[in-house]
Amino acid sequence: MRNVISSVGVLMISVALLAGCGESDEPSESVSAAEQTSAPEPTAAEPEVAEAEDVEPLIVEITAHVSLRSDRRLMVEGESNLPDETLVQIIVEREISSVRWRERTRVADGVFAAGPFGPGSGLPDGGYIVQVEVSEGSVQPEDVQARIGHEGQHLAGELVSQSRHGLGQVATYSRRFLVGSEPRQTRDQVEVLESPGR
Repeated sequence: MRNVISSVGVLMISVALLAGCGESDEPSESVSAAEQTSAPEPTAAEPEVAEAEDVEPLIVEITAHVSLRSDRRLMVEGESNLPDETLVQIIVEREISSVRWRERTRVADGVFAAGPFGPGSGLPDGGYIVQVEVSEGSVQPEDVQARIGHEGQHLAGELVSQSRHGLGQVATYSRRFLVGSEPRQTRDQVEVLESPGR
């Protein structure tokens, strides 16, 4: 009887050892399968990095022209080499009071336009600044982001600077002009707009 019990005990220990060996083999197979699964991931990421590095910098060019309507409100038109559908914000600011008028628009076929700017009674005589600001890359349409970068990292040139909000690079064009028919003394190059019909 003792021999039967000890034989059964030896058999159980042998089965436990064999089962333990089988279990230790399975995790190593799982690890190697996991290694095989994870190995292609870095390879897949490498082309994305390479593609991002291949994007040529875009030297931003923006020009804007202002015109005064008969109601003494301002129209802004301009040209740019930014991609179609690029979101831009046009700001007209009166120097003496810092009052601002804003309008968002898009570049289409290399041009943009906005307005009219100013109060219904018309712009008073004085100095004004027109600014064209390219919105941050993160808010641009996907096609635009593909060219300028999600954070505007592909933008270059003298109009490009870091965003005030820390959201990457943006581009800003600025120009000063005077409204009114009387010549003013000024040392900088400034355009004087006279009201039509006067």
